[in-house]
Amino acid sequence: MNVKTEIILSERHLRLAEKMVEEGAFPSISSLVEAAIEQIDQITHHDDVPSDVVSGMADEIRRRMELPSDQWIPLKGDTLFDDVRTLIRKELDEKQNGI
Repeated sequence: MNVKTEIILSERHLRLAEKMVEEGAFPSISSLVEAAIEQIDQITHHDDVPSDVVSGMADEIRRRMELPSDQWIPLKGDTLFDDVRTLIRKELDEKQNGI
Protein backbone atom coordinates (compact mmCIF):
# COMPACT_ATOMS: atom_id res chain seq x y z
CA MET A 1 0.00 0.00 0.00
CA ASN A 2 1.40 3.40 -0.95
CA VAL A 3 0.88 6.37 1.34
CA LYS A 4 1.27 9.93 0.19
CA THR A 5 3.50 12.14 2.35
CA GLU A 6 5.44 15.36 2.05
CA ILE A 7 9.17 15.81 2.54
CA ILE A 8 11.36 18.88 2.48
CA LEU A 9 14.69 18.75 0.64
CA SER A 10 17.46 21.27 0.34
CA GLU A 11 17.79 22.81 -3.11
CA ARG A 12 21.00 20.84 -3.63
CA HIS A 13 19.38 17.50 -2.78
CA LEU A 14 16.34 18.27 -4.92
CA ARG A 15 18.60 19.10 -7.89
CA LEU A 16 20.53 15.87 -7.36
CA ALA A 17 17.32 13.85 -7.15
CA GLU A 18 15.88 15.50 -10.27
CA LYS A 19 19.14 14.88 -12.14
CA MET A 20 19.10 11.18 -11.21
CA VAL A 21 15.51 10.90 -12.43
CA GLU A 22 16.34 12.76 -15.66
CA GLU A 23 19.32 10.45 -16.25
CA GLY A 24 17.07 7.43 -15.83
CA ALA A 25 18.63 6.11 -12.63
CA PHE A 26 15.19 6.18 -11.00
CA PRO A 27 11.70 6.50 -12.50
CA SER A 28 10.68 9.13 -9.93
CA ILE A 29 11.88 11.01 -6.88
CA SER A 30 9.58 8.81 -4.80
CA SER A 31 11.34 5.66 -6.01
CA LEU A 32 14.73 7.27 -5.30
CA VAL A 33 13.68 8.06 -1.71
CA GLU A 34 12.32 4.51 -1.29
CA ALA A 35 15.59 3.02 -2.56
CA ALA A 36 17.60 5.22 -0.18
CA ILE A 37 15.44 4.17 2.77
CA GLU A 38 15.84 0.49 1.80
CA GLN A 39 19.60 0.94 1.61
CA ILE A 40 19.70 2.59 5.03
CA ASP A 41 17.53 -0.21 6.42
CA GLN A 42 19.88 -2.87 5.04
CA ILE A 43 22.94 -1.10 6.41
CA THR A 44 21.52 -0.49 9.87
CA HIS A 45 20.18 -4.03 10.25
CA HIS A 46 23.43 -5.85 9.45
CA ASP A 47 25.24 -6.67 12.66
CA ASP A 48 28.47 -7.46 10.81
CA VAL A 49 28.88 -3.84 9.59
CA PRO A 50 29.00 -1.26 12.37
CA SER A 51 26.95 1.79 11.45
CA ASP A 52 29.71 4.15 12.64
CA VAL A 53 32.08 2.67 10.05
CA VAL A 54 29.51 3.10 7.30
CA SER A 55 28.64 6.64 8.32
CA GLY A 56 32.33 7.47 8.56
CA MET A 57 32.85 6.22 5.04
CA ALA A 58 29.83 8.21 3.84
CA ASP A 59 31.24 11.34 5.52
CA GLU A 60 34.58 10.84 3.77
CA ILE A 61 32.87 10.39 0.40
CA ARG A 62 30.87 13.57 0.98
CA ARG A 63 34.04 15.44 1.97
CA ARG A 64 35.80 14.33 -1.19
CA MET A 65 32.80 15.23 -3.35
CA GLU A 66 33.03 18.82 -2.04
CA LEU A 67 36.66 19.24 -3.14
CA PRO A 68 37.27 21.94 -5.75
CA SER A 69 37.30 20.62 -9.31
CA ASP A 70 41.02 21.34 -9.71
CA GLN A 71 41.70 18.67 -7.06
CA TRP A 72 39.80 15.98 -8.96
CA ILE A 73 41.72 13.54 -11.10
CA PRO A 74 40.42 13.71 -14.67
CA LEU A 75 39.83 10.15 -15.82
CA LYS A 76 38.92 8.89 -19.26
CA GLY A 77 37.20 5.51 -19.50
CA ASP A 78 39.62 3.59 -21.73
CA THR A 79 42.78 5.04 -20.17
CA LEU A 80 41.63 5.03 -16.54
CA PHE A 81 44.31 2.74 -15.13
CA ASP A 82 47.10 4.19 -17.25
CA ASP A 83 46.14 7.70 -16.11
CA VAL A 84 46.15 6.67 -12.44
CA ARG A 85 49.50 4.88 -12.80
CA THR A 86 50.99 7.99 -14.45
CA LEU A 87 49.73 10.22 -11.63
CA ILE A 88 51.11 7.86 -8.98
CA ARG A 89 54.50 7.69 -10.72
CA LYS A 90 54.57 11.49 -10.96
CA GLU A 91 53.82 11.88 -7.23
CA LEU A 92 56.45 9.28 -6.31
CA ASP A 93 59.05 11.00 -8.50
CA GLU A 94 58.23 14.37 -6.92
CA LYS A 95 58.61 12.93 -3.42
CA GLN A 96 61.90 11.24 -4.29
CA ASN A 97 63.25 14.45 -5.84
CA GLY A 98 62.09 16.55 -2.90
CA ILE A 99 59.66 18.63 -4.96
